[in-house]
Amino acid sequence: MREGGAALGKIKADLQDFVKIGTTFEAIEDKAQSLIKKAGMEPSFSTVPGYHWATCVMKNDEVCHGIPKGKRVQDGDIITIDIGLINKGYHLDTTITFPVGTVLEETREFLEIGKKSLENAIAQAKVGNSVYDISFAMEKPLKRKGYGVVFQLTGHGVGEALHMEPAIPCSPSKSDKKIKLYEGQTLAIENMYTMGSPVLEESEDGWTYVAVDGSLSGMFEETVLVTKDGPQVLTKSP
Repeated sequence: MREGGAALGKIKADLQDFVKIGTTFEAIEDKAQSLIKKAGMEPSFSTVPGYHWATCVMKNDEVCHGIPKGKRVQDGDIITIDIGLINKGYHLDTTITFPVGTVLEETREFLEIGKKSLENAIAQAKVGNSVYDISFAMEKPLKRKGYGVVFQLTGHGVGEALHMEPAIPCSPSKSDKKIKLYEGQTLAIENMYTMGSPVLEESEDGWTYVAVDGSLSGMFEETVLVTKDGPQVLTKSP
């Protein structure tokens, strides 16, 4: 997973560099497929029943599970790319949201707070801590700014499968205090949040979740290894 994570972190950075005003979602998907193949690895998301792509690509009010087709990047968009791969039977998963072209200062702040939220959450991925500790740390900076914290979807364990236990909510649940973290555990820690309402609805395509009020959304995710010396981010970009 360290090997796969290093490759995926590089791919994530390369995809962000690739995206420009005018780039189609199909081109992002093709580039991702090419980079994964070049790394000698396989796409992860296409192992999900009914899903046929290596990426999920979203813009603006689209939060997650966006099919990478039929859209184009425009000036002022914020783009989210969620991507996973399989290396020697083990899954890695990571997501980044970033602006393209000219955006408002409040949008840049929105994204910076999202990065801080994920950093805080990852810092709690320690042996003996709980899922509650991760979710509490994730939610705090988002709530402080009045952002909507998604509650319908969660992070997850990852490794021998793409989606494993435990679920890792973006908002803390007291019942998660009993779910303790252990050495060697690998987690896909992700925050999903909006500038307005946290409520999501599924689009007509049957996959894409969007903010019901049309507000901007963000998502940051890393695959993290829990060690006795603290969390290690496996999918960190170089």
